Amino acid sequence: MKRIIIILLSSAMILLLAGLMVYFIFKHDTLRWGIAAGGIVLSALPLGLLFLKHNWINTPSIIGWYIFVICSICLGSLAGFYGRFAWWDTSVHFYKGIFAACIGVTLYKILVPEAARRGMSRLIPALFALGLAITGSVLWEMYEFIGDMIASHTMQRGGNTDTMVDLLAGFFGGMLIAIYTGFRKQNV
Repeated sequence: MKRIIIILLSSAMILLLAGLMVYFIFKHDTLRWGIAAGGIVLSALPLGLLFLKHNWINTPSIIGWYIFVICSICLGSLAGFYGRFAWWDTSVHFYKGIFAACIGVTLYKILVPEAARRGMSRLIPALFALGLAITGSVLWEMYEFIGDMIASHTMQRGGNTDTMVDLLAGFFGGMLIAIYTGFRKQNV
């Protein structure tokens, strides 16, 4: 079932973004067709999971990835939500923090054997999830900085304030999942 979800979602997103890329090429909008091309690559990434012998990434994480691509690439960049709604950028960064922390919990379950998890402090999986959320936020801000230096000059319109608000949003999103993970450790 997971294979079907990956194939269907990847195919739908790739087709949507390829159509948008062609549309923006005909409109001579070089920035947005480049963003759509990047979105195609991001949409195709989960297809790599199909080549793993054992795919332990759960279906909600895969769906969460596509929600992130839709919110950041399709709505945020291509539909202009980042420019139209002041709260959109912060909301996407908050969601990214939640998503990265949830991936952290999934990786914790994959990498740490169940027998080892039983005797482990509640703090360990919570800190792992929070650490991954913070790392994801820092890497995303580096991406925005490099993108502004090379191409667009539109990703960090607020400069340092934008960067810090984005990092805080990612931190608080990750903290939310870390707290939940700490309380639910037995069932994580």
